[in-house]
Amino acid sequence: MKRLYVLKVNSLSAKSLQLIFQRYTSENASVSSDKCKGHIPIGNNCKVMQIPSELGLNSEAIHTMIHQVKSWLRTTYSWVSKRHIDRYLSEFSYLINRSQTKTTSFHNLIKHMA
Repeated sequence: MKRLYVLKVNSLSAKSLQLIFQRYTSENASVSSDKCKGHIPIGNNCKVMQIPSELGLNSEAIHTMIHQVKSWLRTTYSWVSKRHIDRYLSEFSYLINRSQTKTTSFHNLIKHMA
């Protein structure tokens, strides 16, 4: 996975799932998904490759990330407010995406000097 964005959804309907695709994907994006019926209309906005889940075996990476989100919430906060859940999830998304790039102002300075 290159980038991760996490949002709270009320259901697995196409309408609920559409929000994350509208916010975070471009028309040139390639998205892998299981054959959930809610994902079918999303293919109109970007390239969606749908693969049967085979009881979750094909989506090990996403299950690992779900586990990490849950673990992070449990260990970081003593209490999670439903009112602010999107803020917590945005913070997790920022931290995980930032940790994957590993670029800091120091690295950029060295790169420009070279």
